[in-house]
Amino acid sequence: MSRVGPAELTLQEIAREAGVTAGALVQRFGSKRELLRLLSSKSAEGTGDMLQALRSKSRSALGTLRAWARCYAGLAPSPEALARNLAYLELDLTDPALHASLQAQAKVTRAGFEALIREAVTRGELPAGTDVKTLARAVEVTLGGSLMAWAVHREGSAERWLLHDLDALLGLARGRRRGRLSS
Repeated sequence: MSRVGPAELTLQEIAREAGVTAGALVQRFGSKRELLRLLSSKSAEGTGDMLQALRSKSRSALGTLRAWARCYAGLAPSPEALARNLAYLELDLTDPALHASLQAQAKVTRAGFEALIREAVTRGELPAGTDVKTLARAVEVTLGGSLMAWAVHREGSAERWLLHDLDALLGLARGRRRGRLSS
């Protein structure tokens, strides 16, 4: 999907990649839309597990947020790949079935961010009094906006750009420059 946009994605292309026939895909999924719907649903279902896997590999809750940012940057190995991923996002935003999965994934992600931030507060990585819900939302917004800004500016890698912006936000939350995110 990062190699071709939705208009170029055909069952024939998918079949070639999977080593099966397009007919087998039609028999199994019915249509490209249904295959995308199932993929979107499975992605949403796996988000919590992905966060847990990242947490198990990190020494800290904030390190897990950084690991998530690295994964998120994977949507943009190049500006062109990000553009193709954004074309799929357009489908996710306009197709009700795809949007339901996207929204479910976003809710699990936000809840995961809240849990990580709450843990970071408990372990002293963030100050007591940190507004967990607001910071989780700010992390979500920062990563999404940062990815778009990287695509415009194209300075360095998407990963480096996202980590810089996430670290700046977390620095504010730690009180390096008092903001509204901590009391």
